[in-house]
Amino acid sequence: MPSSDTSTRALPTLHEFFSPGGILANSPLPFEYRPGQLEMAKAVERALSERRHLIVEAGTGTGKTLAYLLPALRTGKRVIISTGTKALQDQLFFRDVPFLEALLGELRVCYMKGRANYLCRRKLFALRDQPILSGLDEIDEYRQIAEWEQITETGDRAELSALPESSVLWHKLDARSDACLGSTCPDYRRCFITEMRRRALESDLIIVNHHLFFADTAVRLAAGNAPDAGVLPESAAVIFDEAHELEEVASQYFGRSLSNLRFEDLARDTEVLLRGKSSATQIPGLTQQLRERARLFFAALPMPADGRHPFTNREEFLESSGDLYLAVRSTLTLIESDLERLADLDVAPGLKARAATLRADLEFMLESKASNTVFWLDRRAGPTSNSAQGSAPRSAARSGGARATFLQATPIDVSALLRELVFDQIPTVVLTSATLTVQGSFEHIRRRLGLAETRELIVPSHFRYREQALLYLPPSMPDPREPEFVAAAATTIERVLRITRGRAFCLFTSYSQMRALYERLLPVLDFPLLLHGSAPRKALLEEFRSTPNSVLFGTSSFWQGVDVQGEALSCVIIDRLPFAVPSDPVVQARMKAIEESGGKPFFDYQVPEAVLTLKQGFGRLIRSLEDRGVLVLLDPRITRQRYGQIFLQSLPPYRVTKTITDVEAFFAR
Repeated sequence: MPSSDTSTRALPTLHEFFSPGGILANSPLPFEYRPGQLEMAKAVERALSERRHLIVEAGTGTGKTLAYLLPALRTGKRVIISTGTKALQDQLFFRDVPFLEALLGELRVCYMKGRANYLCRRKLFALRDQPILSGLDEIDEYRQIAEWEQITETGDRAELSALPESSVLWHKLDARSDACLGSTCPDYRRCFITEMRRRALESDLIIVNHHLFFADTAVRLAAGNAPDAGVLPESAAVIFDEAHELEEVASQYFGRSLSNLRFEDLARDTEVLLRGKSSATQIPGLTQQLRERARLFFAALPMPADGRHPFTNREEFLESSGDLYLAVRSTLTLIESDLERLADLDVAPGLKARAATLRADLEFMLESKASNTVFWLDRRAGPTSNSAQGSAPRSAARSGGARATFLQATPIDVSALLRELVFDQIPTVVLTSATLTVQGSFEHIRRRLGLAETRELIVPSHFRYREQALLYLPPSMPDPREPEFVAAAATTIERVLRITRGRAFCLFTSYSQMRALYERLLPVLDFPLLLHGSAPRKALLEEFRSTPNSVLFGTSSFWQGVDVQGEALSCVIIDRLPFAVPSDPVVQARMKAIEESGGKPFFDYQVPEAVLTLKQGFGRLIRSLEDRGVLVLLDPRITRQRYGQIFLQSLPPYRVTKTITDVEAFFAR
């Protein structure tokens, strides 16, 4: 992307801002001079000025956010900041930017979300003119949204705090691109997406998340880089915070996803938007036909059970059920043809484009010979919010938790795509996170992301890990794969939690293991036990923070992006080394590709990925200079297996013990 000049206002030098006695030292923020923070800021500024890429592992507590924000502002060019989680995106915009503004004056910063977060005025007005609402709840929601539309400046649904998260009506009214008329829309000038683009063009910093960045990249790629294809403007640089998540997010958006819910959504939206149009009399028959044929098609897919399964037998499926595939495809073609005939209706082109995209995705899933792609199936409860790829956003509340079946196509290796679409296109890309190295090397992450030419920097945390944290490796634990592991784990967890008086995260690699240990410990522990899945993640975290001596049992989403400072979290217990499930279709395909290229899948992929995940999990404990606590790993393989040393050498310099009395002494101090 070419650079764009946005501001020439003089800002303080890095030394003036970060040094002892400088602007930051004289701010309301509790200040401790951190040489690593200034070192990182200088490296970021140098990379930006010299148009070079940079990768930085900045230990927790480094202050990396300010270390990249000020250099980005000092460029006078537009810079995109992309975060891994919405929580960090919110922190940047609502906490860090106002703090900087208090020190530096007003800044030009834009906060951008995905299109599904914004209201489409055209859809709202169309529904007003043809009110087709399901029950009193939707009528009340429509009233709320219509009144809010009169006063909102952003159209961001986050302003509608009273609107249920699972609102079906919102998904009929949001501004997702599959129904967008673009500049031909009568409300284009008043469109909230248009307004968001305008704000972005006037900004020095644009704060997004990885999902929006790669969704935008994928849309541009599919549209051949058409000018209005994406929402993100050109920029001189992109800074990826929480860069350890890039491969996973990029894989989602460079792949394809097809679900039974997408067919239902298209059928319903077509009926709703064309209802009452005299020229659309054939539509109801075609949409009902699409529903019936899609239901038969998805029912015929080889799904032995819920979960993720390889779809390696596509040719056999076409031989046995090809007529179902052809029937669905032909119905989509008929719908496209009928919508072409109705092109004078303003909603028809958007619906036709959706039908064409759905047909193209269906053809790709069954007929593509793409070599760098793994095809797989996934069946689960209907989603309660937008899926990562926008494949099934609207049907959860409508379907009452009906099973959703997905056909997925995921790139096995995204390194070439990232190199071509990101690193070769953007003058400066900065990757940063607290967890990017394995045994002090960036080799794994660079290989997975296709990052060849880059500068590297490791900034150790200024936390005193040897004093603040103790890593307890219980002796005599059975292998986690053995039947007796759960009983032994329950005994160890109970003993540790009695010493710590609760105040712990118990993190697991699977829901079944989490539930098994939760149910064993619930009757014997007096502490409040919180279970992942029993309430929304945010609500569980708030309850954990506000309830003394709580213990939270969680899986993957609690391993990262969670910040609980102080005594409320004094212990993190992890059940096993977090290796990816080798039978997972994507993991399986990546391991096979590494083996075929002459590598060692276990040591080249599984171990490094597990190391980064373990570092993230343990990173929940020490979040400030005042935090103290114990880390517990119940998996004996870290000391018994040769590869265990890779984990130990990759972790911060914790003091390590195998003696429970050391844990007691730690908390007795």
